[in-house]
Amino acid sequence: MNALEITDVWKYYGDFPALRSVGLNIAPGSTMALLGRNGAGKTTLLRIIAGLSRPSRGSVKIQGADARDQATRQRIGVLGHGIALYEELSAIENLTLFGRLYGLPDTRKRADEMLERVGLARVRDGLAREFSRGMRQRLAVGRAFLHDPEVLLLDEPFTALDDRAIAVLQSMIQSMRDRGRTIVMSTHQLREALELASHVALLQRGQIVHTGERTPQMLEDTGWLYRTYGDN
Repeated sequence: MNALEITDVWKYYGDFPALRSVGLNIAPGSTMALLGRNGAGKTTLLRIIAGLSRPSRGSVKIQGADARDQATRQRIGVLGHGIALYEELSAIENLTLFGRLYGLPDTRKRADEMLERVGLARVRDGLAREFSRGMRQRLAVGRAFLHDPEVLLLDEPFTALDDRAIAVLQSMIQSMRDRGRTIVMSTHQLREALELASHVALLQRGQIVHTGERTPQMLEDTGWLYRTYGDN
């Protein structure tokens, strides 16, 4: 069974098709780099996979179940552009709340473990609004990984992160890969994405124009994929 099956997905905003007949199968344990220029539809597709947006047509299944089912959404981790924390709650309260939403059995213990891992254990009771941007970023990373998701969706994950947050995120992504989790990552940082990826998919004007294994040639010449399959 595929970890992710996207079948004939369309997404309209008014009369504009942001996604056009997107089809993609991702095997368990793969790290898929979702590439494309601004406006290609990457964020729209990730939001639909995450169950945060409904496709106009088509279907998305995660391990055979509808992506919008509550039980399915609990198996997904999402790290997007925004930090998306509750500013008036403390670090431990933020993670405990999300742990309950994910249905974790021992939320306090898991939240404490994650705060230790992202380097925030000493400020566990501090309010998120009082944290520096880098600290809030690390707390958001902790939230995305808190429930040990089976499928991890990353939308421009390294954009605007400070060095420490980048190091934490890279370490946690590597740990997920080592344990056979499935990762879909949208990014403009081609070299970093291709070094992590086992597979690539290139979106162009809402359509998949290429998908397949990441090859050594792509690493040697990061512009090759766009020159070969994208707009010239």
